[in-house]
Amino acid sequence: MAVRQVASIHFKNFIAKNWAPLDPNEQQKILQSDKDMVRDHILVFVTQVPPLLRVQLGECLKTIIHADYPEQWPRLLDWVKHNLQDQQVYGALFVLRILARKYEFKSEEERTPVHRIVEETFPHLLNIFNRLVQIDKPALEVADLIKLICKIFWSSIYLEIPKQLLDPNLFNAWMMLFLNVLERPVPLEGQPVDPELRKSWGWWKVKKWTVHILNRLYTRFGDLKLRNPENRAFAQMFQKNYAGKILECHLNLLGVIRVGGYLPDRVTNLILQYLSSSISKNSMYTLLQPQIDVLLFEIVFPLMCFNDNDQKLWEEDPHEYVRKGYDIIEDLYSPRTASMDFVSELVRKRGKENLQKFIQFIVEIFKRYDEAPVEYKPYRQKDGALLAVGALCDKLKQTEPYKSELEHMLMQHVFPEFRSPVGHLRAKAAWVAGQYAHINFSDQNNFRQALHSVVSGLRDPELPVRVDSVFALRSFVEACRDLNEIRPILPQLLDEIFKLMNEVENEDLVFTLETIVDKFGEEMAPFALGLCQNLAAAFWKCMNTSEADDEADDPGALAAVGCLRAISTILESVSRLPQLFVQIEPTLLPIMRRMLTTDGQEVFEEVLEIVSYMTFFSPTISLEMWSLWPLMIEALADWAIDFFPNILVPLDNYISRGTAHFLTCKEPDYQQSLWNMISSVMADKNLEDNDIEPAPKLIEVVFQNCRGQVDHWVEPYLRITLDRLRRTEKSRLKCLLVQVIANSVYYNAVLTLSILNKLCVTMEVFNLWFHLLQQVKKSGLRANFKREHDKKVCCLGLTSLLALPDEQFPGEALERVFKATLDLLVAYKDQVAEAANEEEVEDDDMDGFQTDDEDDANASDKEMGVDAEDEDEADNIRLQKLAAQAKAFRPTDDDDDDDSDDDFSDDEELQSPIDEVDPFVFFVDTVKALQASDPIRFQNLTQTLDFHFQALANSVAQHADQRRAEIEKEKMEKASAIAAPS
Repeated sequence: MAVRQVASIHFKNFIAKNWAPLDPNEQQKILQSDKDMVRDHILVFVTQVPPLLRVQLGECLKTIIHADYPEQWPRLLDWVKHNLQDQQVYGALFVLRILARKYEFKSEEERTPVHRIVEETFPHLLNIFNRLVQIDKPALEVADLIKLICKIFWSSIYLEIPKQLLDPNLFNAWMMLFLNVLERPVPLEGQPVDPELRKSWGWWKVKKWTVHILNRLYTRFGDLKLRNPENRAFAQMFQKNYAGKILECHLNLLGVIRVGGYLPDRVTNLILQYLSSSISKNSMYTLLQPQIDVLLFEIVFPLMCFNDNDQKLWEEDPHEYVRKGYDIIEDLYSPRTASMDFVSELVRKRGKENLQKFIQFIVEIFKRYDEAPVEYKPYRQKDGALLAVGALCDKLKQTEPYKSELEHMLMQHVFPEFRSPVGHLRAKAAWVAGQYAHINFSDQNNFRQALHSVVSGLRDPELPVRVDSVFALRSFVEACRDLNEIRPILPQLLDEIFKLMNEVENEDLVFTLETIVDKFGEEMAPFALGLCQNLAAAFWKCMNTSEADDEADDPGALAAVGCLRAISTILESVSRLPQLFVQIEPTLLPIMRRMLTTDGQEVFEEVLEIVSYMTFFSPTISLEMWSLWPLMIEALADWAIDFFPNILVPLDNYISRGTAHFLTCKEPDYQQSLWNMISSVMADKNLEDNDIEPAPKLIEVVFQNCRGQVDHWVEPYLRITLDRLRRTEKSRLKCLLVQVIANSVYYNAVLTLSILNKLCVTMEVFNLWFHLLQQVKKSGLRANFKREHDKKVCCLGLTSLLALPDEQFPGEALERVFKATLDLLVAYKDQVAEAANEEEVEDDDMDGFQTDDEDDANASDKEMGVDAEDEDEADNIRLQKLAAQAKAFRPTDDDDDDDSDDDFSDDEELQSPIDEVDPFVFFVDTVKALQASDPIRFQNLTQTLDFHFQALANSVAQHADQRRAEIEKEKMEKASAIAAPS
């Protein structure tokens, strides 16, 4: 058997790697004849081999079906259909499940084969299902067959219900069977005793899949608010005929918990999700109402309380206790999370009749707890009551009379538990305190007391208390108005957080650290190096466990990303202290070196951000930092094209802040390396216009930073720009490519023009440029060159042409350029003024923002009498209005440009050498130089201008004088600011 198992694994791995290789150019290792042979025989073996081997063959089938069905394997469905009517039912269901799964998440266009699969097989499935349900005292094998049928049904309806199933009679036949399975008690015989084995026992699995399917039908297709008429009809039918019946079955199942019976966590969780979805629907809530008290107080609340399993895990494996508490995936299975969601939804949608009695119930528990002697205190119930208070914090913070009583409630019932002899209550007190840290404390001493209790919790002997305390600390740091409360203990806090980070991998710990760094800004300078060293150590530790643990969502990988983000936050907070970067660099270099290779694909964006900070804020870029350049270029060529915009930033820093090294170094030759990368990207016909946008931006960086020093690169860069321009469709990229030409003209107008003439494209280029400049949208706004930066680059390029002598640039071209430049300068001036106004308005508005939310919340609270379904409808209308408003901000398709950047987007923040050049002053100086050097040419130009353009020219000249005075004033202010400290 062992040999057969090894063979099956080997076979699976070989098929996975070689059946349909990822690289289409890779030579095929499996002959077509061999593929035919495998397809002909694998189906026979699936039914014959033991389960241990069937699993591996299933994986092979998955690979083959994904690659070959239906085109290369059209007979597969016939085989399934034939065997569903034969003795090989299990094998046929097993294969059909894999086939259905292929289409589970596919879009509507790709789901076409599903209709044929349903058409051909579902009538047979229905017959088999019918026969299985009627078996008296069924064996466990029957459960396996029903489970497979459920999984096939689930995959087929996951995204949309196939049209065959919309037939009411056929759908009803299926629903009767699902309801039968739902109602039927699980056989007692043969149930495993071990809880882990018990929840994956066949009949409980059947129950889980049935509940899963009914939930999916209800939440995705049974909602009356669906806009599609066909779906709406289905939803009405579902609500009328089945939703209430399912609710009844669900409540019966939950009743088992009340009397101490067994129900798997996942089933409980799914049932509570169904109940939560029912709260807002009037017809369903009417059915739920008579049972609501029993449900709330005897089933849901006990699920929120600390229990035996929690106690066992707390004592035996506190690390696992912490992991489960902070794991989003665990929430999908947790009855406790589903209970909290149910209570929150109930008081949100039906608060009028439920909030008060639920709070009274909680207060009773608090009372009983306070009155009981120490040895009889209901610790676990108190834990559940605190959890409920924390879960309802949003509602209680907005609703009177509770809102006014929160501080008193915390003082009386929450904060005393910081000193509880019971660990889980100390942890819960910290968590609840964190939920309420932002309320307005009438007595600041109470806030201070809570903060110090949370800080003490960082040194608690029990690990979960320490973790919950760090989590709560984040809220207290955010809410703290007087940082002197925290300042004296900052070093100890950081120490405790790092001690914990050595013990557990949890991104929430890193979030707290980020919040502290954010809040204290430059005050973190003395700790910056130590923080980065600790975070780097934590990062390597997380990466090592993450590599050892291949789970896609393992906490190690998330915490690793968190560590890098925190490092970025620290670098940002000390950005005005360049010397610190020199000290921090050796700690971060090994991370940057390793993670800029394929090893760092999961954290590539975060690492690039660190490289950007290090290359921008360090006093100079060290040779060690330069050694990262080839890694980024290599990654870009190999696999990282999606990260091109992120890589643009550090490359810009290298060229703009290390210009001399970029120009002189020959080993490696950075200029050549940049050319190789840009020319290959620009020439790549497989890359979309959007993918290559950073390439022209990088050419701009070279031309602007290396004026007069890269003449030999002007022609090659212009050639690839023109090549790409000819086949570019999107106007945004066209503009960026034209800006390369504008930058080139500004770099050296004589050289650029001679190259364009040599390539015989001068007229073509300028006609396109002017066409793009003149294009407007329906609204009358410019369609192209929308950002300030774009307009400025065009102004500088066009202005540079005005300085050329007559033989290089004839008079009629001069007039055309002169007028276009005037128009553009006026547009640039208006945009700069508008941006300055908006900034002022924004600053004024910020004060008024805070209060609105609360008023809204109170108003909506007074309206709790509104029928919950109407309220949902109102929410929907509000969302639609917002969506419409958002849409109005986006250019529509007929604007012929489908990029949704507004006029002030992305890298307006990037610094560049032209920041120092004022386009108005540059224009006026150039025109004056023309007047002095060639008075006749100047006179001819001015005489051709009509009144409109003469007025524009005067206005630009006046504005240039104004700008000159402003620039002079800024210079003097800067000089006096520098002189003052000395």
